[in-house]
Amino acid sequence: QVQVAESGGGLVQAGGSLRLSCRFSGSTFGDYAMAWFRQAPGKGREFLVVIRPFGGGTSFADSVKGRFTVSKENAKYLVNLQMNSLKPEDTAVYYCAARREQLFGAGYDYASSGSYNHWGQGAQVTVSS
Repeated sequence: QVQVAESGGGLVQAGGSLRLSCRFSGSTFGDYAMAWFRQAPGKGREFLVVIRPFGGGTSFADSVKGRFTVSKENAKYLVNLQMNSLKPEDTAVYYCAARREQLFGAGYDYASSGSYNHWGQGAQVTVSS
């Protein structure tokens, strides 16, 4: 079955950088939208970015646009989230999520956590001031 697993979390000072990776397994990587979310203590799960298959492109949340970048390594079944200029308010558990798409399939809200049915266990990122 499909599994996704995050790695690379940790503690970093404000202004620093950190890279998270998400490893996908169990199905055809190229058929899946891969997204990153985060959840801070006492808050809901926040959408950060999605890479969509079949030429669907990449979309970022305004809160991280310009500071975070995302890349996909198709041969390794990896999605990497590069986080720069980190702020204390970026402290959260970061989750990777996957959703299978179909070419010319129905649209969906890619920024909603409810649209994804495969989740990793989460990676803690702590940014100190």
